[in-house]
Amino acid sequence: MRLDDQRRSSNVEDQRGGGLGLPVIGGGIGTIIIVIVAALFGVNPRALLQQGNAPARQQAPAQAGTTTDPQADFVAAVLGDTEDVWHAYFREHLGREYQEPHLVLFTGAVQSACGFAQAATGPFYCPLDGKVYIDLQFYRELKERFSAPGDFAQAYVIAHEVGHHVQNLLGTSDKVHELEQRGSERQANELSVRLELQADCYAGVWANHAQKMKNILEPGDVEEALNAATAIGDDHLQMQSRGYVTPDSFTHGTSAQRVSWFKRGFEGGELKNCQTFR
Repeated sequence: MRLDDQRRSSNVEDQRGGGLGLPVIGGGIGTIIIVIVAALFGVNPRALLQQGNAPARQQAPAQAGTTTDPQADFVAAVLGDTEDVWHAYFREHLGREYQEPHLVLFTGAVQSACGFAQAATGPFYCPLDGKVYIDLQFYRELKERFSAPGDFAQAYVIAHEVGHHVQNLLGTSDKVHELEQRGSERQANELSVRLELQADCYAGVWANHAQKMKNILEPGDVEEALNAATAIGDDHLQMQSRGYVTPDSFTHGTSAQRVSWFKRGFEGGELKNCQTFR
């Protein structure tokens, strides 16, 4: 990716090193393993809410702005690029202003408005506070454990979570939550899959416009994103972890679906190409 000359976002909150010592979600390693399989690349924030509302703890003051940390600088550059793209898209295509999310860097565990989360949960977006949360150790896992290296694979992670923010701004998240509450567990999982695939598609829309606006892509970048999408499909993760798959338990979509919807967004470049609920 070509990011050297890109604007850095000022909406990055660095909460690393705060020493929160937060409790394990669900209480046990078995739960964490399930969460890793089911929630990579966009955990459903409702799952955090269902763990209960623990009392708030004092956190170290968040820091925003420039940083000499290369990873944090990369995150700020990608987030800034998503801001520029979605500001332009919202004004031109939707006739409204885009509200920027904040991105929280944390280590180990974090408290959001959606509840407590550990790094094992993976990156996630909380619609209740409009923030993206990520432990940067996830990028090492992405490269070493899931064989999905590359800077654009990492950018795809951020763009997917920002895609959830776009869904929140457009009211999609609230509508899905209402339907989830009225349906069965299987129906809720199906809705979750559609929501996650749409966020993948929105990540593709971002990549399309970022390339047109700023020429950020280099040879092999799109392939890195597609490789990451393949690596974290529900079927691929379940097969890796236990040797078989249970489609009714899917919450994010198969590898083929995730690749397909990212490509639709990237090739079409419009939100109308991302109608996963139809």
